[in-house]
Amino acid sequence: MLPVTKKWLFLKFSSLILLPLMLWFILSLVNIYDKSYQEIVGFLTSQPSKFLMGLFLVFIYFFSALSISEVFEDYIKDTKIKNAANKILNFFAITIPILTIIVIFNLNT
Repeated sequence: MLPVTKKWLFLKFSSLILLPLMLWFILSLVNIYDKSYQEIVGFLTSQPSKFLMGLFLVFIYFFSALSISEVFEDYIKDTKIKNAANKILNFFAITIPILTIIVIFNLNT
């Protein structure tokens, strides 16, 4: 039997958390599709939407970073390039959600 790695467990747990968040995101996107700018900003500034959108962004970037790092592990043979690629990936996987969450939390109606 193969050992279960932490990365594999994180991928599975984050995908389970992402399922309801993705459903919420899709339903929200359908609901605000033809709304005015003020209604969309009003939606994004409501407390439940801020929290769920922040959670969604954190988990989607976490999941994507883990998935892409697996691709790096499989296809990049040079250790230095692989480590550099993973560091750049992790930097953006942390920076982009934080900046997006800051912008969402600073939106005003």
